[in-house]
Amino acid sequence: MTDATNQLLDIVKFDDRGFVPAIAQQHDSGEVLMMAWMNEQAIRETLATGQVHYWSRSRDALWHKGESSGQTQELKDFSVDCDGDTILLSVDQTGVACHTGRRTCFFRAFRNGEIVETQGVDIDPKTLYK
Repeated sequence: MTDATNQLLDIVKFDDRGFVPAIAQQHDSGEVLMMAWMNEQAIRETLATGQVHYWSRSRDALWHKGESSGQTQELKDFSVDCDGDTILLSVDQTGVACHTGRRTCFFRAFRNGEIVETQGVDIDPKTLYK
């Protein structure tokens, strides 16, 4: 890996389990799509391939976003916040980002004292994963 990648990894502050939260945002609209966890391996794979990878805590494995659903994220920009403890990924999302079949994972809002769904299902989740 490049010296720049190693310098970037030196800036990132991983938690005691080796993870850092990563927010994925659509590069051309600013829409916040999802939050997931990355570890060093996920960051290295993302930077090397240009395709976003995360660490799946439930599967305890590296996860190439879209590997089973086809709903991939192409990396456009990789930023680290001022404290080094959160990553912002500017991506080009293919299809939906959420496993519920919605464009974004942030589809519930608290408004006027109620929880409301702000976005409907775009794709039946049963058809996303084969």
